Amino acid sequence: MTDVAGVETRSFDTEVHQLLKLMINALYSNREIFLRELLSNASDASDKLRFEALTDERLKGLDQDLAIDIAFDAEAGTLSIRDRGIGMNRDEVIENLGTIARSGTRRFLESLSGDQRKDARLIGQFGVGFYSAFIVAEEVTVTTRRANESPESGVRWVSDGQGEYRIEAVERPEQGTEITLRIRPEHRDLLTVWQLKRIIHHYSNHLAFPIRLHKPAAEQEQESGGTDAKGKEAEVELVNDSKALWTRPRAEVDEDEYRDFYSSLTGDPEAPLSWAHHHVEGSQRFSLLLFLPSSAPFDMLINRDEREGVKLYIERVFIMDAAEQVVPRYLRFMRGVIDSADLPLNISRELLQDSPLLKKIRATVVKRSLDLIEKLAEQGGEPWQKFLEAFGSVLKEGVIEDFEQRERIAGLLRFASTAEDGAGRVGLDQYIERMKDDQEQIWYLTADNLQVARTSPHLEVFAKHGIEVLLLTDRIDEWLVGHLNEYKGKPLKSVARGKLDLGEKTEPNAEALALAGRIKKALGERVGNVQPGRRLTESPACVVADDNELSPLMARMMRQAGQDVPETRPNLEINPDHALLGLMARVDDDSRFAELASLVLDQALLAEGGELADPAAYVRRVNALLVEALDHRLSDPAASAAS
Repeated sequence: MTDVAGVETRSFDTEVHQLLKLMINALYSNREIFLRELLSNASDASDKLRFEALTDERLKGLDQDLAIDIAFDAEAGTLSIRDRGIGMNRDEVIENLGTIARSGTRRFLESLSGDQRKDARLIGQFGVGFYSAFIVAEEVTVTTRRANESPESGVRWVSDGQGEYRIEAVERPEQGTEITLRIRPEHRDLLTVWQLKRIIHHYSNHLAFPIRLHKPAAEQEQESGGTDAKGKEAEVELVNDSKALWTRPRAEVDEDEYRDFYSSLTGDPEAPLSWAHHHVEGSQRFSLLLFLPSSAPFDMLINRDEREGVKLYIERVFIMDAAEQVVPRYLRFMRGVIDSADLPLNISRELLQDSPLLKKIRATVVKRSLDLIEKLAEQGGEPWQKFLEAFGSVLKEGVIEDFEQRERIAGLLRFASTAEDGAGRVGLDQYIERMKDDQEQIWYLTADNLQVARTSPHLEVFAKHGIEVLLLTDRIDEWLVGHLNEYKGKPLKSVARGKLDLGEKTEPNAEALALAGRIKKALGERVGNVQPGRRLTESPACVVADDNELSPLMARMMRQAGQDVPETRPNLEINPDHALLGLMARVDDDSRFAELASLVLDQALLAEGGELADPAAYVRRVNALLVEALDHRLSDPAASAAS
């Protein structure tokens, strides 16, 4: 860090420096996003000023003429974006532009997929949009002053993106921020009225503030057919539709306008799957415009509390990104705008807690969102499949969190099943329609993944009887079935829990009970109960949980999450008719029998996708068994010939 003649030179954080290199070198094909991001920042600064002016007397009257001005000089290669928003002081400039503290840069860098289109979308998600200026600029200058401070408190920030920036105090009569970019020669084709208007219309046409483009004299001269424009002032043109689209009647808005607004609101280059636009009249009035996106942010499942998709306005004054009081966590993928004229202008997060209108808005958001999803489900096809892939797991959280809507949400869920091939999915209503006449339960199996589920020994007897089983493989499914005890009067029951009654009343014979007792004695404290059963037709044994205890999968997930889980001993159900167990019953050597019993238990645990306490011991047992079998086969010509 150096300080010469009032100009201080500072270094970027390491992660910011990495990001700048990536912006300059890796996102060339997405260069236009820089203007989208800088305009969004200017709009946010204007929104913030309007909001703070509601409660800060020093800002009264300063929230006027909140337009965004764009000027360029093609000959000099410069482009500037100016707003009259809240502005920044020196500390805020350092915090926002020079460090990682507010930018989320580290997570952004860790999340890059290599897909440039998706990477461009991530820029908006992580608030690192300012740095996108270095995609096209060889130098960026930011001149700013906070709206409630004196002209002498202005700040100038300058950087070429190579690892350092300069910062100094300047006098700035105007509040707000001006960003000036010295454009690299290879990107100066963007410095035309036509190009800039095209980019603004594509990305930012529906920003809530006017965007004014200052047309230089040289361009006016070209348009006038060569007439001398010397001495003319720059012509100013309003280039966006700053009227809030959500305030217009639905009949006046076409599909392209909705799609364009979604793009400008979210920065998402993909069109939304669907949308809903409603005006609620009466004693409590508000407007609602909701969008169902096509794809999910990379961290949708992780960041349950970071909801920035639905924005809350009061008479077009931006108040906040929707919190849980407006949008429940399980609908955090929704995007859109809520605008009310009846909420108090001094509303805060605390007041949101007790607002009857907010409760009504939340109920409407939930209803309209589920309406959209139900309509998409009815239409089916690729859009519905895209929704399930992107948001199906998140929607399941609603079964756990929203008691009132539990059954409605459950009806929208889709699961793999033994009756569906490949990627096919079935809903609970469809499952009930094709249940057998004498079937009372909705049977399910939870597993780590679909391959483990489809090969589970627990399914053998259900396949024998032609009974469909739902295969639940999302991590949340264990919690889901813990809260969804029944659906439309049909109880949900795990095929891997408790006693199984499929109409087979055959009692185990004395030999089977004796074998189970012998296995229990051999395994000792490694198991709970060992019982003969009728779950299996092809496997020698399987692990069965009691009705009221954690499943092995749930216990494993909780341990992985760092939670203390009491150790439980697995219950083993054996198949007395299996050839291996028949041979084991004939083994007289107790030590040999114990080795085989351990092998049977380990195989049952592995078949469930479980982990072995001593994998090396399991490998030794298998190798010993193979050596013995091969030695017997090779030393006995008659046995080899018989094979």
